[in-house]
Amino acid sequence: MEGCQVLVSGAAEGEVLVLDEPLSFWGGLDTATGEIVDRHHPQQGSFVAGRIVVMPYARGSSSTANSLAEAIHRGTGPAAIVLAEPDAIVALGAIVPGELYDEWCPVLVADAAVRAGLTTGRRAVVDAAGVRAL
Repeated sequence: MEGCQVLVSGAAEGEVLVLDEPLSFWGGLDTATGEIVDRHHPQQGSFVAGRIVVMPYARGSSSTANSLAEAIHRGTGPAAIVLAEPDAIVALGAIVPGELYDEWCPVLVADAAVRAGLTTGRRAVVDAAGVRAL
């Protein structure tokens, strides 16, 4: 898988949402709706539900893992997450609902060239080969 490192394996397809800044899933995301509610975030008002979310890394403490896990379990979380750098808290938040409920959200770290091909509104697929725009 050229340009990608898998943190949480799985497959997903969906519309891409590129976040300009890191997001705290705890306090920055309404887990009931999947809406970004952090009033200081550039993508406030956008919805992550069912989307391939591309972001540098998560902001905040370990509570962000709990909020991400809750959103995934509720069906309001991302279909997959693509990061610029490894983030153990995001990986943990994606692993928990997978292990408990078989609800997986793949998490990848992708280099700048791969991320450049992922633009908001475009569809992408995540699978064993990595992540790519459709």
